[in-house]
Amino acid sequence: MKKILLAYSGGLDTSCILKWLKEKYAVPIVAYCADVGQAEDFKAIYDKALKTGADKCIVEDLKPDFVKNYVFASIKANAVYENVYLLGTSLARPCIAMKEGCDAIAHGATGKGNDQVRFELAVKALAPHLQIIAPWREWQFTSRSHLFDYAEQHNIPLPTTREKPYSMDANFVHISYEGGVLEDPWYEAPNDIFQWTCAPEDAPEEPEYVTIAFSGGEPIAINDKTFSAVDLMETANQIGARHGVGRIDLVENRYIGIKSRGVYETPGLTILMMAHRAIESLTLDREVAHMKEALTLKLAELTYNGYWFAPEAQILRNTVEDTQTYVNGIAKIRLYKGSAQLVARKSECSLYNDLLSSFENMSAFAPADSGGFININGLRLSNWSLTHGSIKKGLQTSTTSAYK
Repeated sequence: MKKILLAYSGGLDTSCILKWLKEKYAVPIVAYCADVGQAEDFKAIYDKALKTGADKCIVEDLKPDFVKNYVFASIKANAVYENVYLLGTSLARPCIAMKEGCDAIAHGATGKGNDQVRFELAVKALAPHLQIIAPWREWQFTSRSHLFDYAEQHNIPLPTTREKPYSMDANFVHISYEGGVLEDPWYEAPNDIFQWTCAPEDAPEEPEYVTIAFSGGEPIAINDKTFSAVDLMETANQIGARHGVGRIDLVENRYIGIKSRGVYETPGLTILMMAHRAIESLTLDREVAHMKEALTLKLAELTYNGYWFAPEAQILRNTVEDTQTYVNGIAKIRLYKGSAQLVARKSECSLYNDLLSSFENMSAFAPADSGGFININGLRLSNWSLTHGSIKKGLQTSTTSAYK
């Protein structure tokens, strides 16, 4: 290989990897840092990369692409992995680009995690000619304690300490925390771990109502103010964070077969996803909604496992997109002490018909028709019961006779 691109964050792993790559391969290293909304001092990261041994450092703003084409696509799908995880890291990985004429790409994902799969499947889908270097599967280090020793020997400054060695990943969607004391699923996450959201008990004493407007399934306005995709995401995050919304603690099933405990802060997306479901409840046909729900379970799994660019995932996203034409309207959310509660929704494309739904008006259709509807739909149930009831009775009689 002639040049290596390293997906670089400036954290413990990638800082040590940068130095290790330089020592092992003795070729130019390009440190690539993608700005997907994490609150970082990118100037400090840039300087640190060059000081640690990178021949070049690129910090690229991917926020518009990330929010518009990945986060909003996930909102349209209501994509949630294992009913809880809103896919923050999973969405950011395929967004990160490869460039600079390198013939190899390196990453800091461990040999136990999902990120190694996501990075490498994206590379194989987009640039299969690139060689992949995964130091955690090659080098002599077997723990993060060893990395701290290595960093100290090479005078590499680190954002973490031995006392708080959490593995963190941040972007516009979430901050995730793993490792350290969190590896014990019975250990409650310490409150000082959270860097984004207010503790629910310290949140405002009065609830706040927020309205989210959608067009074609995409959020376009908050509290009657229209925003760009990036500004809307940032505004939703600010609102949710000050009310302590979006903290979750889960044990998830990694693709490679290991269970992992993770703690997440996802303030804005929690609100936006809830609001989107509310508008869909008004505007999607029943059978379309039920079919979409089944499809998006699969799409969430594909996204989590790293198959964003796989053909089956593209087919599912295209199908989701077809369902969003009339997903237009406004949802109202009540935020209070860590909770987000849907309280109202409206849409010009609503399929809700108060004449059909109201208990005060029984003349919209002939109530007697419901009896025939029930009889026809119950026919197979009655037939099954009568048939198997007779068989069961016959079997019981036969068994009793034989016993006697």
